[in-house]
Amino acid sequence: MTERIFLSSPDVGDAERRALVDAFDGGWVAPVGPELDGFEADIAGVTGWPGAVALSSGTGALHLALLVCGVQPGDEVLVSTFTFAATANAVTYAGATPVFIDSDRDTWNMSPQLLADELAARAADGRLPAAVVVVDLYGQCADYDEIVPLCAGYGVPVIEDAAESLLATYKGRPAGTLGDCGIFSFNGNKIMTTSGGGAFVSPDAAVADRVRYLATQARQPAVHYEHTDIGFNYRLSNLLAAMGRAQLTRLPAMSARRLQINQHYRTVLGGVDGLEFMPAAPWGDDGEPGGWNGWLTCVTFDDPVVRDAVQEALAAADIESRPLWKPMHLQPVFASAPARVDGTSERLFDHGLCLPSGSVLTDAQVERVATIALDEITSTKR
Repeated sequence: MTERIFLSSPDVGDAERRALVDAFDGGWVAPVGPELDGFEADIAGVTGWPGAVALSSGTGALHLALLVCGVQPGDEVLVSTFTFAATANAVTYAGATPVFIDSDRDTWNMSPQLLADELAARAADGRLPAAVVVVDLYGQCADYDEIVPLCAGYGVPVIEDAAESLLATYKGRPAGTLGDCGIFSFNGNKIMTTSGGGAFVSPDAAVADRVRYLATQARQPAVHYEHTDIGFNYRLSNLLAAMGRAQLTRLPAMSARRLQINQHYRTVLGGVDGLEFMPAAPWGDDGEPGGWNGWLTCVTFDDPVVRDAVQEALAAADIESRPLWKPMHLQPVFASAPARVDGTSERLFDHGLCLPSGSVLTDAQVERVATIALDEITSTKR
């Protein structure tokens, strides 16, 4: 019996086990300790920004990012519609309303043109948003040279939701550092993991200190428990931070493996009529494609019937695949939320599929996935 192939399994082993045991033996079994401090320093080293706070989830990081950017109850926040629900949920945690902006066809990320249209309309009505949250989809950055100056012209802060894009780059700059602040996720299916966790990053260490304070129940430096603000229980544990430090040392190799897996799929499926891979944005050197971290290999099919047939064939072989994100403006929970859309994300949802991409996959497993997909495409088109 063949082993089940998952979409994006955690890639953990002896290094992570040793780090956890060492942290446990050190006695810091709490959301404080030397590994937590070290992990934050490591994250700062990856981004080049001095402010880094390790937190219990990317969602929590996004919630606090919204708060330190000044989002208040009753505000509106422009958000990528083509994303996981956590992006929009965090806006509601701050008491604000998400306003969804559709994708462009070149990167699948937030459309700068639709964003410009929405900001102009809101400026004319005197109802500018409190912030814009831009998602770097599937490990590829949005077009920040268009988005950031546009938002700055209206005095609107940009929060980069880099939950999926750690180690990605945009024209040589690291993901997470392309807006006013950024967040990462270390959930189990991400390019690296702390089992569950996330991080907030900022170019301003004082802003990071404010996030750290809010994430620790907003405790004042008093012998007794003293509170002047509402805080949250969002700090990452020292044990999981130790795991994160071990993962960071392996992150370049894990990203390289995912890119290699993507290339394997392209070798087998790249010439198939009616199938296209996620566009490679020109964020590399001299405008060449580049900067993607390889998190998930995504494809679209001209015919959604073929997409469904491929997914069913993979499922029958005990292989996990998944449609692309269902846009937030189509989710029942956000049915009443405002949106500026043009059908791009809806088509991607109807036609797209994520293929198994975890760095733990063997060449034989990747070949099996690609072969089943190719055989099903061929038979469905007959």
